[in-house]
Amino acid sequence: MSNTSQGGNAVYALGLIGALVYFLSNAATIGDGVLGILKALVWPAYLVYYALEFFLK
Repeated sequence: MSNTSQGGNAVYALGLIGALVYFLSNAATIGDGVLGILKALVWPAYLVYYALEFFLK
């Protein structure tokens, strides 16, 4: 058995749900809704990219 922490998974899940609610509530069409779902899945990559860009300048 390994003793690992699962706190990161919970934070990611809450962020995913929040992003889904945000993007889907602002969607006007079905296409916008599908794009919102895709954006909600990849938002951490954008967050890390822009955070690193900000801190490494």
